[in-house]
Amino acid sequence: MIPAARWSSTLLLSALLASAATAWGQRAPQPAPDLRVIRGGEYRPFYRLRGRERVTVRAFALDARPVTNERFLAFVRANPAWQRTRVRRLFADQDYLAHWAGDAELGPSARPSQPVTRVSWFAARAFCEAQGRRLPTEAEWEYVARASERSPDAPRDPATTARILAWYGRPNATLEDVGASRPNYWGLHDLHALVWEWVEDFNSALVVTDSRDNQGPGIARFCGAASSGAADVGDYVAFMRYAFRQSLRGSYTVRNLGFRCAADIAPGE
Repeated sequence: MIPAARWSSTLLLSALLASAATAWGQRAPQPAPDLRVIRGGEYRPFYRLRGRERVTVRAFALDARPVTNERFLAFVRANPAWQRTRVRRLFADQDYLAHWAGDAELGPSARPSQPVTRVSWFAARAFCEAQGRRLPTEAEWEYVARASERSPDAPRDPATTARILAWYGRPNATLEDVGASRPNYWGLHDLHALVWEWVEDFNSALVVTDSRDNQGPGIARFCGAASSGAADVGDYVAFMRYAFRQSLRGSYTVRNLGFRCAADIAPGE
């Protein structure tokens, strides 16, 4: 269940963003990067969605790598309303692109080939729409994130888990360039251990009980509420992802939060 007031607010701002996009005349700043076609399938979600034990994902396409500073720079140059000093505070907080040298200049703290970070959900969504694309859904992102280098469904692969846990345990003040990691089964780089990534429905999984809910025992609000609906209580890295997403709002910017774009594909492609 989505927190009603919070999600309604996000949807309202999203509608404002959509209307503003037409007025701002967004256009694709450069050719899109390589995409990877992901065949459809189903998987057991980490949190059961409305009682469903399995989630079906239709075939779609996804950027092989996160969006870079270079690509986002081209976007803000083509769409000045998304530049650091001109963006509306409804759509991005005060730290939006704060590590860049200027509105249209990267500077020494933002290499062109690093993943763009400190971008809000609204800004990421606008970028993808300018490419004729969209943000991936949480189900799509989690579906491809389950893959190891050799298997499409290996969420507890020891090597992958060790790499992610090592990333959690060290400061990442300086980001690596995108594409440095080996691709997974789907040909996707950097899904783990580089940056967190925005998804379209980032706060669609409620991992704690609502304090106004008096239908269940009160102890659940304090002891293990987040784990009560989890499919695998030992999957620490998934707990971290879901908890992080629940902490976000659409205007937030974070120094290690980036994104990549997805695209719908016709059946049979």
